[in-house]
Amino acid sequence: MGKAESQRAGNGSIGDEITMNTFSVYQIIVVNGPNLRFVGQRDTKVYGDGKIVDIPDILYKNNKNLSSRINLDFFQANGEGEIIDRLEKAWQSGISGMVINPGAYTHTSLALADCLGWIAVPFVEVHLSNVWSRNKIRHQSLTAVHSIGIIAGFGIMSYVYGLQALVDFLDKSSNTREDK
Repeated sequence: MGKAESQRAGNGSIGDEITMNTFSVYQIIVVNGPNLRFVGQRDTKVYGDGKIVDIPDILYKNNKNLSSRINLDFFQANGEGEIIDRLEKAWQSGISGMVINPGAYTHTSLALADCLGWIAVPFVEVHLSNVWSRNKIRHQSLTAVHSIGIIAGFGIMSYVYGLQALVDFLDKSSNTREDK
């Protein structure tokens, strides 16, 4: 599963071959860390006015071509332990990938970084703001070393771009595994 496959149809005469693409359906969780519940209501100059509760609709609306290929789950918690517990549960369930905004834990949580490292689930790290244009402590990500990439500075659209990048990565990884 995951790789585009060819299927034959017809009576075997020239021109009867039809190619159909079949792709995996990916189980993806979108995880949001501390202080993100009220995005769109606080510090709108930094984080934008998009609301966290609108992310599911925005993701599906901006990824209509993927909607039949993805099942999304959403999670937000302020507590580090709650986030780690949810990541471990996602790993146990065989989740395909994650889009994660660790919030301030990006810069401070060795425990979260360690969890992301050992569960080894592909993820894209996203940030609403351009963290490199902010104070120096935000220039370092402890979690990014385990990510497939980082998208930052596009407000709520960072999630859209992150999801697109994750699915592209999963498709390519699936094709590579099946080619072996």
